[in-house]
Amino acid sequence: MRLISRNDLFLLFGLTVALFAIVSRPLARVLDFAREVEESWGLQLLPGLVILAVVFMFHQVRKRHEMRATALTSAAEARQATERATEMERLVTFGQALGESLDHAAIGAAAVKHLPVLVEGRGAWAMALSGGQWRALAVVAERSLVECELAARRALGDTEVAADADALVDVCFPMVVGGQPVGVLGVAPDPAVTEHHCIVLAAAAALLAGALKNAELFEVVHENSVRDGLTGCFNRQHALEVIDAELRRSRRSRLPLALIMFDLDHFKEVNDRYGHLCGDAVLSAVGQRMRTVLRGSDLKCRWGGEEFLVLLPDTTPPGAQRVAEVLRSDLEAHPVAWHVADIHVADIHVTASFGLATIDPGESDGTAIIARADAALYRAKESGRNRVCLADPHEALA
Repeated sequence: MRLISRNDLFLLFGLTVALFAIVSRPLARVLDFAREVEESWGLQLLPGLVILAVVFMFHQVRKRHEMRATALTSAAEARQATERATEMERLVTFGQALGESLDHAAIGAAAVKHLPVLVEGRGAWAMALSGGQWRALAVVAERSLVECELAARRALGDTEVAADADALVDVCFPMVVGGQPVGVLGVAPDPAVTEHHCIVLAAAAALLAGALKNAELFEVVHENSVRDGLTGCFNRQHALEVIDAELRRSRRSRLPLALIMFDLDHFKEVNDRYGHLCGDAVLSAVGQRMRTVLRGSDLKCRWGGEEFLVLLPDTTPPGAQRVAEVLRSDLEAHPVAWHVADIHVADIHVTASFGLATIDPGESDGTAIIARADAALYRAKESGRNRVCLADPHEALA
């Protein structure tokens, strides 16, 4: 707050004149005394005092300029420190969002939300690389997916990128984990990306790379936790969860749903005659035949031992019966070649007995449909094996 404003200058001038009038006579005496001293001692006091006054004023002006420059430097440093703190806060927020993302969709959503703030108004995109395939994580720029992929491939040194990709001048930051590229972050060059901003964006790319690798590892762990390692089919617990979800979906959509249970015939004899390693080879081959014959949307489950379960969404009873017959015929038509130390021992002929059940209108109990299919499976075994039996509407195990 200023003590003296412009409106007070006139008053200050008046006070100065009045003060001069008050002290004029004593000041005149001082000056007379100074002249007497100069004459008596041969000194030049007045020029010396003027020189000292001028030097003092010059010193004060320089000191004021230095203080102003120091203040400006301090303000600039404080402003830069504030900007660095803001950038760090943005990176921390981005990292926290990525830490809560366990799949590509969630990572992409976090990137779409936070990248515009990190790139400060520039266009940006992020592409993920997995198994040699590119996938768009986030595109917040006027770029097509083809252009983003070309720029990403060029950033990773792909020599097969077409020559017209040179038109893409985005600044790219490869995402690398353990020496292996997992994606690329691209930023539009307008406005120009400074060296410091490159450091920030490189850190953002590193965060994205870590999140992508974590998502990949999480997916592997999840797959291993719900799949049978021998056959590649889902385990029983996961199958029960999927059956409940499909029953709810079927009730909402009024679409049909069917379930098949089958059991390998005389499997104990295979283990007893050729050993459990041969039995494992047979089970693995059955899992392979299921993946070959059935749709990708069909649930394939190893229910236990040599017993398997197949859930067929959106499948009518006649369609489900055809699927069961095709799978039964395929297993019978593809014997498993058993080798020991590269020596062919035998061709194991595989047959299976099938039980088929469909849902009742409004049915919500997954165990009931499983029980009906299991009862039909036992009837197939009692009727001579290697056949498909349909469950009665109210059939269940006793």
